[in-house]
Amino acid sequence: MREPLFAILCSGQGGQHGDMFGLTAQAAEAQPIFEMAAPYFGGIDPRDFVRDAPPDALYGNRVGQLLCCTQALAAWAALREALPGRVVIAGYSVGELAAWGCAGMLPPRDVLALADQRARFMDAACATPGGLLAVTGLRQEALRPMMADGAAWIAIVNDDDHFIIGGQDAALRAIAPRAAQAGARRVVRLPVAVPSHTPLVGAAAARFAEALATHDVRLPASDVQVLGGVEAEPLRSIDAARQMLARQIRDTVDWSGCLRRCVESGAVAALELGPGTALSRMAQGRDGLHDARALDDFRHLEGVRRWLRDTRERSAR
Repeated sequence: MREPLFAILCSGQGGQHGDMFGLTAQAAEAQPIFEMAAPYFGGIDPRDFVRDAPPDALYGNRVGQLLCCTQALAAWAALREALPGRVVIAGYSVGELAAWGCAGMLPPRDVLALADQRARFMDAACATPGGLLAVTGLRQEALRPMMADGAAWIAIVNDDDHFIIGGQDAALRAIAPRAAQAGARRVVRLPVAVPSHTPLVGAAAARFAEALATHDVRLPASDVQVLGGVEAEPLRSIDAARQMLARQIRDTVDWSGCLRRCVESGAVAALELGPGTALSRMAQGRDGLHDARALDDFRHLEGVRRWLRDTRERSAR
């Protein structure tokens, strides 16, 4: 019988917290990742950085992108032997870059270097302060007139009535009360300091494409699929993969499509590497998935390994 397929979800910014490396901190397999990451935090071990830094410091754009990639790479290294051989990997925003590292498309050292550049390019591209706004409970056609002034766009599609809007601060401040008045169940400004996945950071996408071109990229093994977030399709060529990873900085990410593709590919369960639990919560209840969990749901790595083992056994029956 063929081994079950698992979906691995690499988190984007927003879920960073002081104990985000709690499960991986002592894993011998993850130590090289923490050592590689330390220079990007002023020589401070990222495990110490998240514990000692003020909470607001964890949400800066550059720090946030680096922390998300460090977490995914450390978790992958710590759990790789326990994971099934067949996986489909999807990354949310900067998590897509981390997914490349998990899949072996880029070495971890290159992932961290590119995360640093990606964040710097995005910061430099933002002449006007901006960010992201989450809106739940409205369809896209209801939101579209609120973005007609050209200062805000749909950045991420999470579901048919769940969107992340990216734009300039003034535009987001104007949209929030309008969305609430139109019947949105939830309107929340996210702790992300740049209007990711919008034309406002188009210059960053071009610069990132140039930076990525200097790195050697290889396709994942045959039992590993990596999804491109813009089109929610597996990456099948190196040239197309390079284009997709740069494009998603300025173009809308179809996360709902990525989850749908995971299920259509045959995934029986999903594991979010973190930080946070947002992606696993979005995956819960998807037809075809037996379970969806996040590392942050567990107290220790052995619990994650046990869940992986038990889920594989149940799926194989």
